[in-house]
Amino acid sequence: MAVSSTELGTLSIKDLLIKQSVPASIGILFMSVNILIDTIFVGQWIGSLAIAAVSVVLPITFLISSLGMALGIGGSSIISRALGANNREKALHTFGNQILMTLGLALISVFGGLFYSDEVLLLFGANGAIMEPAKEFFIPVLYGVPFLALCMMGNTVIRAEGKPKFAMIAMIIPAFSNIILDIVFIKLLNWGMFGAALATSISYFMCFAFILWFFIFKSELRLHLKHYLLDFKIISEITSLGFVTFARQGVVAILSIILNHTLFVYGGEHSVAVYGIISRMLMFALFPILGVTQGFLPVAGYNYGAKKYVRVSESISTSIKWAGVLATIIFLVILVLAEPIVAVFSNDADIIKETPNALRIVFAASPIIAIQLIGAAYFQAAGKAIPALLLTLTKQGFFLIPLILVLPNYYGIFGVWISFPIADILSTIVTAFFLKREMNRKLTHAQDGI
Repeated sequence: MAVSSTELGTLSIKDLLIKQSVPASIGILFMSVNILIDTIFVGQWIGSLAIAAVSVVLPITFLISSLGMALGIGGSSIISRALGANNREKALHTFGNQILMTLGLALISVFGGLFYSDEVLLLFGANGAIMEPAKEFFIPVLYGVPFLALCMMGNTVIRAEGKPKFAMIAMIIPAFSNIILDIVFIKLLNWGMFGAALATSISYFMCFAFILWFFIFKSELRLHLKHYLLDFKIISEITSLGFVTFARQGVVAILSIILNHTLFVYGGEHSVAVYGIISRMLMFALFPILGVTQGFLPVAGYNYGAKKYVRVSESISTSIKWAGVLATIIFLVILVLAEPIVAVFSNDADIIKETPNALRIVFAASPIIAIQLIGAAYFQAAGKAIPALLLTLTKQGFFLIPLILVLPNYYGIFGVWISFPIADILSTIVTAFFLKREMNRKLTHAQDGI
């Protein structure tokens, strides 16, 4: 059964995290499998150059759609705390403002992407032979991005209501539809990159249709016209908290630009394709840790809003413990099975030779990343925008980007791969320091209800 919003403050933390995290993990798993199989299909049926093209385009579309995720997470933090404080009207008004902001910003971004498509693709690393398949994939996908943005926004609100199973279904639907449509459009109809893009856009729309159905028939948040009136105080709060997520995705986009250009300089289209496989595995393999993090957010946010600080502290320690164990298991699987994993993606001998060791290096510090992810998520759930922003940006922004700019000058392609675990270790140390200090000051010595 789904968890109602009031049960977020009464059920045991372990039960809540299971009920929130398991559906979130399953949903992220299907989304990751979708991206993974999409990459396998284009690699096997179109070629390794197609993997490089998809690796260039996806960060652009994710950057635009992350507007929805940013506004969703920012608004959902407000909604969770408002429901915890029994302020339903504020929750409703927040949701109405989220919808208008997401739709408006996504449409503006899409028009800009269409008008400056060549410039945007070149910026993100569509160098040499990558440009033609990248453009063929980019334009059709761009038309589906507003639906994706609304899906990402709506999904976080569904979890904030305490209904993670519906959020899970919303992520499963586009995964299944995209895989089926890939087979039809790429394999059977031989539409190449255009077919892959069309399948992706249609799957975004199907996800949107389900989420629309949920909010019309199943949601506790029944909106009226008055809730769509823009409230600049709420907009400011949504923006300040949502900026954390958007800034993270913005930094990921900058990282993608630097990575694609650096990899092209030191290894050509071949190395861009290698990272294309690694990045898909990063999305796929870490799904349980991301699921625990997503499940943690509404639990921590609701109880923080209800001033039940002991429950917040328990949710932090339990989430880190569970996510840490899962991350260690994932690392061991990658360590042992790197070669057969890579062989699924491509028949290219050079890619099969280079990618396994690179994959192991990139995942080397994954057993400790739970501290960084849960720590940054806590500050976001608690509505503390500035520390949430800074901690969210530590890995990619403060450490990984500078390392990638420096280390390849001395160590070539190896310098790119080794930058990832170094950034993981440094960002975890920083996050652990601030999280421990916050727990000692705010949570450990606080009494529930005060």
